[in-house]
Amino acid sequence: MICNGDTWTRLLLHSCMRIILGVSGSIAAYKAALLTRLWVKQGADVKVLMTKSATDFITPLTLSTLSKNPVFTDVQSESGWNNHVELGLWADALVIAPASANTIGRLANGICDNMLCAVYLSARCPVFVAPAMDVDMWHHPATQANIARLKSFGVEIIPVGNGELASGLSGEGRLAEPEDIVQFVRQRLLQRESTTKQGNLLGKTAIVTAGPTFEPLDPVRFIGNHSTGKMGIAIAEQLAQRGATVRLVLGPTQLSTHFPGIEIIKVGSAQQMYEACLKYYPDTDITVLAAAVADYRPKQVADQKIKKKDDELSIELARTIDIAAALGAIKKPHQLNIGFALETNDEETHALGKLERKNFDFIVLNSMRDTGAGFGYDTNKITILHRNGTKIEYDLKTKIAVAVDIVQEISGLIDNQIKTERV
Repeated sequence: MICNGDTWTRLLLHSCMRIILGVSGSIAAYKAALLTRLWVKQGADVKVLMTKSATDFITPLTLSTLSKNPVFTDVQSESGWNNHVELGLWADALVIAPASANTIGRLANGICDNMLCAVYLSARCPVFVAPAMDVDMWHHPATQANIARLKSFGVEIIPVGNGELASGLSGEGRLAEPEDIVQFVRQRLLQRESTTKQGNLLGKTAIVTAGPTFEPLDPVRFIGNHSTGKMGIAIAEQLAQRGATVRLVLGPTQLSTHFPGIEIIKVGSAQQMYEACLKYYPDTDITVLAAAVADYRPKQVADQKIKKKDDELSIELARTIDIAAALGAIKKPHQLNIGFALETNDEETHALGKLERKNFDFIVLNSMRDTGAGFGYDTNKITILHRNGTKIEYDLKTKIAVAVDIVQEISGLIDNQIKTERV
């Protein structure tokens, strides 16, 4: 895999990250396979280091197959000397998971008797340690002293889980779940990078809508759509990454975010989403309306569950509030409104109509006819249409990469505002 650009660019795109995963001897070592798979699936380049005791729990062949890279267990192997210094300089992050009490003690005291510890001492990148051990070992003063020592070196400690342990006891000491480790590492790296590379959105406020709306029919049924909120959440994270304070108005979805700088406001219906947006809109600089808001709602909502009958059921529908049009009508000159158009035919004509009617600064068009675009996918293919007639077409990308493109266009409009104000 060839990855160009600096660490910041790789973080923005959530791909091509260079990860060293260190695995030590713990029953939780099997989770290293899940961790490797998650990172590789996201486009990361993963190289695995194992202590010799780790190979008793999971084979190097398994991790080599999943990472598509050789696995190193010692400084010297049949192929020759394994350059621990080169590995330490190569990585964007060194993540040791699971980190046993034994390995934590070695790291804390600079004991360099295996490949993992040698790379740790050579690494110039951020280091993350995810402990895994029994509850009494975790709470022992020696372990806690070693953890405190690692923290004093700047090592990030990934919080342990709480639950059933291999010994049969229950308590703290479980290895964090792989999904939580991946999210923790990325967020911490982004925080580190953003302190020195804040964009021109620092001090700006933003609203992002995401997900579907559910319009109730009775206490158990609703009218809705297949939106997951992935695109809107990715945009909210990119805006926050560039320094904006973001309110994410999130419809009913299983997805969420814990990204710093984002306040989540959960809503259900189109009316609730409108009321949340209207509350904060007057003091907002940037509004991105990425939610798939239902156009219609049942005119009457039954108090009790509607029972199945032999004949047909007719439901009278009424229009929901047009959130974009309502906000566009009260938009001030300094405010930016960004809209979305998911179309199935005559895509550009329909999108341009929305651009004008709803007073957007630009609209993001995607077509259901494009493979890999639309609801539920991790990818999207967009065209951005500006009010001045500019049209920018993009290839199919991950939704995170698409969010980078969208926020870059927003950033450009902010730059133009600043230049205009100075003239």
